[in-house]
Amino acid sequence: MEPANQTMVLFYILKGISDVPELQTMIFLLVLLIYIITLGGNMTIFLLICLDNQLHTPMYFFLGNLSILDMCCTTLTLHKVLLNYISGDKSVSLPACMTQMYFISSITADELLLITGMSFDRYVAICNPLHYHMIMNCRLCGLLATICWILGFIEITPYIILLLRFTCYTTNVINHFYCDLVPLIKMSCSDTTALELVIQFEGTLFGVLIPFSFTFISYILIIAAILRIRSSTGRRKAFYTCSSHLTVVILLYTTLICQYLRPTSMDSLNYNKLFSFFNAAAVPILNPLIYSLKNKDVIEALKRGLKLL
Repeated sequence: MEPANQTMVLFYILKGISDVPELQTMIFLLVLLIYIITLGGNMTIFLLICLDNQLHTPMYFFLGNLSILDMCCTTLTLHKVLLNYISGDKSVSLPACMTQMYFISSITADELLLITGMSFDRYVAICNPLHYHMIMNCRLCGLLATICWILGFIEITPYIILLLRFTCYTTNVINHFYCDLVPLIKMSCSDTTALELVIQFEGTLFGVLIPFSFTFISYILIIAAILRIRSSTGRRKAFYTCSSHLTVVILLYTTLICQYLRPTSMDSLNYNKLFSFFNAAAVPILNPLIYSLKNKDVIEALKRGLKLL
């Protein structure tokens, strides 16, 4: 006989960012502001890339894909916070929860793969500039982007299949503001060994270590090529072409490490929720700022766009 505290789950209750009543209005306004800024910033970058011919280059093609991922990630994670406050209903059905978790996890995997593709683009631009346009042609860029999108969604599929086999949970209250894999595993009273092994092997190896290794090797080769440039002006110019992407790489991997690979002393759902909020809110805001503030091409394109209005 199963213990009394085990239960089948047909829906979940999301606790949200905070369950303190006095903070709900402030949290709603903060999340709404973050959501508007994120959509506005990334949509501006995306439209500039689509409409300005001078931004029709491989780097901005990948940046446009990254903007789409950031807008999707923010919408999937923060929209439930806003809806919960407006409706007062914090429940989410099992299919909706699994769907949300699948798309959020897939988008995160897509971002890591896309960042890897962007690092290859920067490697070719710095280390093989004479053949850059021949190598990074439209066909290769489209192929790389397509592979990144497809692999990200394939990678997360086994997680959902195994998670759907869980038959009982100790509670249906998720200490999070969206359906995340970590709290669901901690809530389950089913055998989670298979899922944890898949996460450690596929998630850690193929999802993180391999993309990180390719990105790291690319930048080692890039830095080595920059150091071989004799003139200081040439070195600064070469570093400038990849500084925005390098900043995004450091930001993304730092937040993911804090979220999923933090020390045991910080292994709690509250810490996970804190880092998840930063990853869902701050990173999508910072990406367009980093690329616009550190990139003269984007600033000039924005000026040209404003003159046409």
